[in-house]
This record gives sequence, C-alpha cells and structure tokens, in this order.
Amino acid sequence: MKPVNTEPPEPTEPPELVDTPAGPARITWHRAPGGARLVLALGHGAGGGIEARDLRALAGALPADGIAVALVEQPWRVAGKKVAPAPSTLDTAWRALWPALERPGVPVVAGGRSAGARVACRTGRELGAAAVLALSFPLHPPGRPESSRAAELLGTDLPTLVVQGAGDPFGKPAEFPEGTYGLVEVPFADHGFAVPKRAPITEERTVKTITEAVREWALPLRE
Repeated sequence: MKPVNTEPPEPTEPPELVDTPAGPARITWHRAPGGARLVLALGHGAGGGIEARDLRALAGALPADGIAVALVEQPWRVAGKKVAPAPSTLDTAWRALWPALERPGVPVVAGGRSAGARVACRTGRELGAAAVLALSFPLHPPGRPESSRAAELLGTDLPTLVVQGAGDPFGKPAEFPEGTYGLVEVPFADHGFAVPKRAPITEERTVKTITEAVREWALPLRE
C-alpha cells in the first residue's frame, strides 16, 4: 500500500477562475507530473470548502498515478458567503465550469463530497462524465431517513463509487439501497471522515482507506 501524505498538497499552478451564471467559480489544479490520463473533479460540501481532509488527501495522492485532481469551489464559496444556494444554482455553476475540466482532453470523473456529491450525481450523465465519485453522500438529513435522496444516487447511470463513514448521521452504509454502485465503508468515521479519539483507528489509516479505495476504482477509468 502506498504511503499517504496527510499534509495539504501544494497546487501545481495558480487557481483558475471560471465565469458561471452564479458568479465566478474557482478550480485549483493538482496536475499529474507525467501528464494526466484522467481528471477527477471534486466539489465541496455545503458546510466547508476544498480544505476537507478527503479532498485534500485525494489531491495529494492521485496525481502520481496519472490522475489530475481538480478541486472546485462553487461561486458562493468564492464570494465568501456562508450559506450554500439552492441545488439548482449549484448544478448551473457546475455545468458552466465543466468545459474547463474537459480541457486536458482526457476522461473526467465527476465527484465531490456531501452536497458536491449530489451535484455530481445529478449532472454527471448529461455532461458526459466517465464516472461519478460520491464522498459522504448525504442520503438523508440527520434523523430523517424518510427524506431519502437515494434517487439521485441510483439515477447516475454511470459507474459510481460511494465512500461513506460507518458513523455518518447523513446515512450509514447499511442504510443505502441496493443499486448499481460500489460502496466502501470507512470504519468509525463521521460525515467529515473524522473518527472518535477512542476509536482503534487513526486519521492516517482513515485517509489511506479513502485514497486506496478511490485509486483502485479510478485506475481502470484512465485512457
């Protein structure tokens, strides 16, 4: 198993601003040193940005395998707002910035964490994504399993991987319906992939679980 650097990776170039109908979005590229054979585009959640531990870890780990990672900040985040807009606005911005993600000329995987995962699921097929990566997919609001968002996940019609914390209040792995997607459980982890101090697992081990699962799934998607 490859070692995983849990420190924030340095971007390979200045962030790229992309105009969208919702305002400027920002893409921070982590390029593959020998040239990309796949782009993994990752959007953030409604409660945080691209500094999330899972997004940061994937940006640091995957470029060495020929997978460029594009960390995408939605316009509301770029503008410094604290509350995310409606899902339709998130989707509109994601559609508008997609051509910038396709510019390297290789397949693009649509992905993200939490709200960003929902955007990827809703828009992946229409945009021509090669696959969908859903990190901490919010299957339902905490304590409200009857308000399921499973239809978004089941409707991707693309190869899809879900990486979910075992203790995620937005949907534990056992709550997910059977479907055509892969599901990787991260032991003891919550919605942000943090683990309790008393858990017999470290954050480094958690990060390795995430990065190795995504690497194994993504490698066959490269051209």
